Amino acid sequence: MQILLNGENTEVSDALSVQGLIEQLELTGRRIAVEVNEDIVPRSEHAEHQLAAGDRIEIVHAIGGG
Repeated sequence: MQILLNGENTEVSDALSVQGLIEQLELTGRRIAVEVNEDIVPRSEHAEHQLAAGDRIEIVHAIGGG
């Protein structure tokens, strides 16, 4: 299926969860925030939140500093 990932059209497998996408992108264990269609998906819901064709996903890396 086709999704929009950080502004780019991306082809991913059907029945993919947010967690599955994170694993495919090799971002597991990193401090990231995931937004699907302008709604933040809490980390506790990544495994159960299923993506759909046409979803707009933004993944942002958390950067510390001060």
